[in-house]
Amino acid sequence: MGKLLPMNIIETLIISLVLAELFEAITQRSDTLYEVIQKLHSYYEKSIFLFFLMQPSFYVILFASFFTGVLNISMVFLLALKIFDMFYKMELIKKVFIEKDIPQELAQMLAWKMPSWFFLMGLSIYPVLLYYALI
Repeated sequence: MGKLLPMNIIETLIISLVLAELFEAITQRSDTLYEVIQKLHSYYEKSIFLFFLMQPSFYVILFASFFTGVLNISMVFLLALKIFDMFYKMELIKKVFIEKDIPQELAQMLAWKMPSWFFLMGLSIYPVLLYYALI
């Protein structure tokens, strides 16, 4: 059994993650997946470091893990989700804008209209997962 963390530390980390997720939701908000990838590509084009800086929730989760010393299965799962998310976006950028090799299925997926609540899914999922990882 791990050490118990003070509730104010857990609350601070969760609020930080909520703010980071809101930032990501606002900066990535678009009508289609293509437009999301296009926005992210503009950051990627300027600097790969800027692209990674536009994913602040990953750093909040990484900091939470280092700061608290918690590295249980929930935390590993959370980190894996965020890493997969970043590298999936990078792979889409590579396929669409660098290689310009877009299979028909991918082109259809990129054209789907995304509901406005789609960008708030991370806000409803990641803080809950972080809470369970920290308790």
